[in-house]
Amino acid sequence: MKGIEVQHEWKERDTLWLRYVVDCPVDNLTLPDPANRERCDNLWQATCFELFLREPGAVPYDEYNFSPSSQWAAYAFNDFREGARDLNLPEPPQIELDAGDSFFALEVDLTLPPDRIYQIIRAAISAIIVDTDGNKTYWGYHHPPGDPEFHHADCFAAELTPPGAA
Repeated sequence: MKGIEVQHEWKERDTLWLRYVVDCPVDNLTLPDPANRERCDNLWQATCFELFLREPGAVPYDEYNFSPSSQWAAYAFNDFREGARDLNLPEPPQIELDAGDSFFALEVDLTLPPDRIYQIIRAAISAIIVDTDGNKTYWGYHHPPGDPEFHHADCFAAELTPPGAA
């Protein structure tokens, strides 16, 4: 695998579209079996795409997991890996897949809860990829040195500005 690219676009002030593109032959990936579009825990144990969001300068943050199976998860945290609880979403994320000879892509439309629409949003974007040999690799837009830790404050390096924000 050569890398992962992520594109994003705001469809509405509360709806974020993301496209994660894995640069490798789809035959080299281990993907979970299709499942009902529902909330599910422990998606990170298989190929999974993640998004972490927080208001700039704030400690609490949210974690979103998107599986190629169509399952998803959303959690709110009070602090670094503390106070985790299910985050209620206005509607389940819409997950679509796309693949070619040399890539695999997951697209998601995520509608944020009304109390999570900030003027500016800090984001940590990551992925866990499992290949056909069972190797698990961790990919992040930005992360601190050492073992992968996508919850770390240093990971929130991307800035997303919803439409209509000052």
